[in-house]
Amino acid sequence: MSLCLASAGVVKTLSVAAFTLAWTHSIEKTAWQEDWRVTPAGLELTQARIKGTGAGMEPPPEARLVGGWFQWSPPPLPRPEVVLGNSGAAGEWLLCHAGRCQTLSEIFGHPIGANVTTMSACEIP
Repeated sequence: MSLCLASAGVVKTLSVAAFTLAWTHSIEKTAWQEDWRVTPAGLELTQARIKGTGAGMEPPPEARLVGGWFQWSPPPLPRPEVVLGNSGAAGEWLLCHAGRCQTLSEIFGHPIGANVTTMSACEIP
């Protein structure tokens, strides 16, 4: 399985089994990270981390403070796709794997701007 990213009619395929999605909350300007696995059933969120709390980003009761991050593992729930919006108010989404992080614009090779990006599990033919 691979990760497919689609935005503005362009599709990029990344040969990754797991990745971290990172961004900055647009209002609180606080870092947020999510660890995802690419599975045949879809994308599965395995852990989430917030570098603080604030409007619309309260960690759940099971979250624990570890190294300055509130972190927790949500129940496994494969999703057929995950849609990422971009208001432009807090910078771009970062996709990290193999020790390297890239913005979606870097992955696509052109500015994404306010275009929506859809992530899904896919097979490379």
